Amino acid sequence: MPRRIVLVVNPTAGRGRAARALPAVQDRLRASGADLRVVPSTDYGHARDAMASAVASGADVLAVMGGDGMMHLGLNACADQAAAQPTLLGLIPGGTGNDLCRGVGLDPADPVAAAGVVADGTRRDLDLIRVAGRYVGAVLATGFDALVNRRANGMPFPRGSARYPLAALAELRVFSPLRYRLVLDGAVRELEAMLVAVGNTTTYGGGMQICPAADATDGWLDVTVIHPVNRLTLLRLLPQMNSGRFARHPCVEQLRARVVRVDGETDDGGPLVTFGDGEQVGAVPVDATVAPEVLPLVVSTAR
Repeated sequence: MPRRIVLVVNPTAGRGRAARALPAVQDRLRASGADLRVVPSTDYGHARDAMASAVASGADVLAVMGGDGMMHLGLNACADQAAAQPTLLGLIPGGTGNDLCRGVGLDPADPVAAAGVVADGTRRDLDLIRVAGRYVGAVLATGFDALVNRRANGMPFPRGSARYPLAALAELRVFSPLRYRLVLDGAVRELEAMLVAVGNTTTYGGGMQICPAADATDGWLDVTVIHPVNRLTLLRLLPQMNSGRFARHPCVEQLRARVVRVDGETDDGGPLVTFGDGEQVGAVPVDATVAPEVLPLVVSTAR
């Protein structure tokens, strides 16, 4: 029987990049003989409901095309299913960040190749982060990075990933180290830090390798701590995150755990905010737990 695929796509993602790539993506999926249904959606609630409906209907694959926000909805729709033959998640990059796609070995610049993986690939069960009643696929950000994300989300201009460098510069002007209380597999630490990031995969922010050794199949969470540095040093470290080279700096500490509790406050006593997959998770305290092999994903047969 042909593979039944429901494709939920945000055509406005990537400043229209998803809409431009959609015809070629559909052609590639149909060329495999798939029984394809396409559901365009620009509304968060509508997209979430469409994905839940696809899973409930027993589709073989829920394919999601858009940015990391759409991928976040998709993995939450497909994770931890009780069915013996669950709906698999397929990822097709169409946004500006595409960090979840990077994390599973897809080329973020080639949605048609990703469609080929969805059409012809095989199943692999990946770990996720369980936090605040939801799943996170890539990275949980809790410090300077989360504040930059929040500031960028509130900026009407520029659009897309260009907001983030500007938001980082603006946040840097007023930023002070944060006071953290961490519990890693029961071990308590109190410290000041610029950020603490909890990673299931390696990147966030459109390719910044904040957890360069993270692996979504190893049953562990990777934790990156950047200890207090002056603003100039942090500014120099930020571009080094694109290669992971920043991790060599003595202010960077990398840890691993299966359960991470993050609590703390800003220098003025306010609560820390947290973001996962670019979506706001909420204020601390939060408990992040590795959820092994809960996401049935379509991956390349070459992996």
